[in-house]
Amino acid sequence: MSTIKDVARIANVSIATVSRVVNNGPKVGAKTREKVLSIMQELGYTPNANARALVTQKNTTIGVVIPDLTDPFFASLANGVDTIARKFNMQLLLSTGQMSEESEREAINLLLERRCDAFVVHSKKLSDQELIELAQRIPGLILIDRYIESIKHRCVWLDNYEGGRIAARHLISLKHQHIACINSKYVIDDPQLRLQGFADELEHANHQINSELIVTSEPNQQGGEIATQALLAKGLPFSAIFVYNDAMAIGVISTLEDNGYRVPIDVSVIGFDDVLLSRYSRPKLTTLHYPIEEMAAQAATLALEFRNGTDHDLHTVPHKYIPRLVKRESTLAKT
Repeated sequence: MSTIKDVARIANVSIATVSRVVNNGPKVGAKTREKVLSIMQELGYTPNANARALVTQKNTTIGVVIPDLTDPFFASLANGVDTIARKFNMQLLLSTGQMSEESEREAINLLLERRCDAFVVHSKKLSDQELIELAQRIPGLILIDRYIESIKHRCVWLDNYEGGRIAARHLISLKHQHIACINSKYVIDDPQLRLQGFADELEHANHQINSELIVTSEPNQQGGEIATQALLAKGLPFSAIFVYNDAMAIGVISTLEDNGYRVPIDVSVIGFDDVLLSRYSRPKLTTLHYPIEEMAAQAATLALEFRNGTDHDLHTVPHKYIPRLVKRESTLAKT
């Protein structure tokens, strides 16, 4: 197996020059770079990522911690980070937290064991204090979809409360008064903030949300189906449903249609996230656009900047995003 020494010897350059070519470093002429790359190809030399990390003191991977591999929302998150990794000729190293404190901790530790020093972490279960301590230890750690005041410069987050308010304003504008909510059962900030924003906006418009019309379940398609069945079993009137995410909303629409309700003629449905599936559901889903890929790309960029020691003002405004209403076919004015 060829080594970096073999490449340097045949190219008649120093090992440092080969290293700069491998790492896209400066101070290497175009002809020399081309010659080194050609010899690397002839010898079949592939740089070892761990060896490069030992020499440069920087790893060539960006670590990502997400709760679930199957959820299209988190796939979009990972893809956003991957676009930045590819831009800098780095690899994506993925670890899952499974929405549990122990698993999130293990996922981060796994990346640390792999010498990863740039992280984008989606954590809902670890405490603020533990994440603050991790941020102090790991310069390149950035939180996504989480806001902690004391490390706000390390947070890229969505205003879920405002998202709930936007959804409420849309349904109020369509003259709906009896509105149900299908929410995630997880005791985390996102569903609580979305529901709180929704309820506050209804109250501001002199509407009251009936607690009997709030149902929780797993935040996936099957969870949406189960929650809708439970909602229909209550026998209470409603003309619209605000749903925690698009996956649940697809399950909601399916179950309503199976039970003789026409969407949106009989019941309007609004989701949250704007995942790809929402554009192809029948009817196409009205939802709140969550710019997760854009946020993930920014988080990855920040992770690399912080890892590299880029100076950031710790008192700058945090990286907050606002969801955007996407009107499609699943909501309609009440007649």
